[in-house]
Amino acid sequence: MLGTHPDIAYAVTCLSQFSANPSKEHLDKALYICCYLAETRDYALIYDGTSDQGLEGYTDADWGSNPTTRRPTTGFFFLLAKGIISWRSRAQKTVVLSSTETEYMALSDGSQQAAWLQNVLKELGYNLGPILLAGDNQGSIFMSCNLVQEICSKHIDIRYHHIRDCIDKGKVEVFFTEGNNNPADMFTKNLSHTKFLMLRKTLGLEFYSA
Repeated sequence: MLGTHPDIAYAVTCLSQFSANPSKEHLDKALYICCYLAETRDYALIYDGTSDQGLEGYTDADWGSNPTTRRPTTGFFFLLAKGIISWRSRAQKTVVLSSTETEYMALSDGSQQAAWLQNVLKELGYNLGPILLAGDNQGSIFMSCNLVQEICSKHIDIRYHHIRDCIDKGKVEVFFTEGNNNPADMFTKNLSHTKFLMLRKTLGLEFYSA
């Protein structure tokens, strides 16, 4: 999951929460993932070296994905040359009060990774402009671009306002993408078989034979 299979990130993240006291159901789900890996063993991450598509990121969060802990799941990933190069799916560390707030935190987490990727590429001699970072919640995008401290965001941990600093310094540029077409959905929630296959294609995962 960490190296070549971003498509199982959400499943592994969910199962890892029960690693201390797993049940037979959890074992069955783990075996199901193993069967999926066996069926997709010829999959590889393919990068289009002729593409002029730059670095772009997608973020998402699911407010009600974990009814046990009441902590939402955050997911984001970054594409370069039409292939995924960085991704994460994890439970947020704090309980949130609204879907807008959890999407705002997801944007902030994504902006931290974007700034790191920008610094790495700069050391390699590539000076990038603002990295495009997509979210599917208009309220969270407005909060990230509005430097005025509103009453609805005063309680949010100051570290999550990092997104505002990144925007102010020109490191990232946020934009809206429709929720139904947001490929970061597969890092935050269970999907139907059809939608999973559709979104998996956007990651650059393809059957590959040498």
